[in-house]
Amino acid sequence: MSVNTAGLAGPAGGGFDPLGTTPGSPAPVKPEDAGGSVGREAFRRLRRSPVAVLGAVLVLLFLFVAIFAPLLAPFSPNDPVLAGEIRPGIYPGPSAEHWFGVDRQGRDELSRIIYGSRKSLLVGVVATSIGFAGGMVVGLLAGAFGGWVDSALMRVVDILLSIPSLLLAISIAAVLGQSLTSVMLAIAVVQIPVFARLLRGSMLAQRESDYVLAARSLGVRNRKVVLGHMLPNSLSPVIVQATLSLATALIAAAALSFLGLSGTDPGVPEWGRMLAEAQQDLAAAPRLAFFPCIAIVIAALGFTLLGESLREALDPRFRR
Repeated sequence: MSVNTAGLAGPAGGGFDPLGTTPGSPAPVKPEDAGGSVGREAFRRLRRSPVAVLGAVLVLLFLFVAIFAPLLAPFSPNDPVLAGEIRPGIYPGPSAEHWFGVDRQGRDELSRIIYGSRKSLLVGVVATSIGFAGGMVVGLLAGAFGGWVDSALMRVVDILLSIPSLLLAISIAAVLGQSLTSVMLAIAVVQIPVFARLLRGSMLAQRESDYVLAARSLGVRNRKVVLGHMLPNSLSPVIVQATLSLATALIAAAALSFLGLSGTDPGVPEWGRMLAEAQQDLAAAPRLAFFPCIAIVIAALGFTLLGESLREALDPRFRR
């Protein structure tokens, strides 16, 4: 019995056509669509996303200004450069020498905004790091042990989440006293429940996974299963939340500074405090409130866009 192999013949020369050029053959696989690690695929999607690129540019701009503030600022943020020209309700506006003008004390507004980025970056990074670490501990204990440990920790988390975050931060900062450290601790405490609940939920989803059941059936110790398998596979949403929390921390820091809870030294340039000082000069010089506000918006927008793009890049539901 003979078999007709004409239909199986490929291009000239016979054989299988790896490029899929013959009718009925599978479509060719593009190099960019080939499989790879989760991190590599996420980076590939981030690189293709205009929103992610815009967010990264804004974040890098913010970091560059904060790190190199002494080199970028044309004047000292605390020295009154035009004190002799200040009159009640009249403050020199933008000029070739002072791009953003000067404030009511004759200090260069651009220099103060540039130096203010350093305080915002410090508060955002330190507060988010403390909140991330605290949330990791609580979420890890709740997700690993379960039972009464999970119930007790989550009830505390529920209580903290039931209080408006800004009100809770104001209360903590007021109790600890007026200082930059108090602001950082207050923002960190507000962020701990968010990280804890997110990590706990992710770890609970991992507990019934096939690889976890297989590891336990092979006699792997529970501590190694939790720290070596469950925790690493549960960190992606927490890392994404950390990026988004940086934007929230910047806004919260500005709000607490606006209320005068970040310290008692009025000479320290902070965007929130600059907004508070500009309230009495809105009629004469609205730019004194406009420029710090724009700086806060740009910094927070950069972290928000980058965080949302990172969330989509790591989420399998958004893969094409």
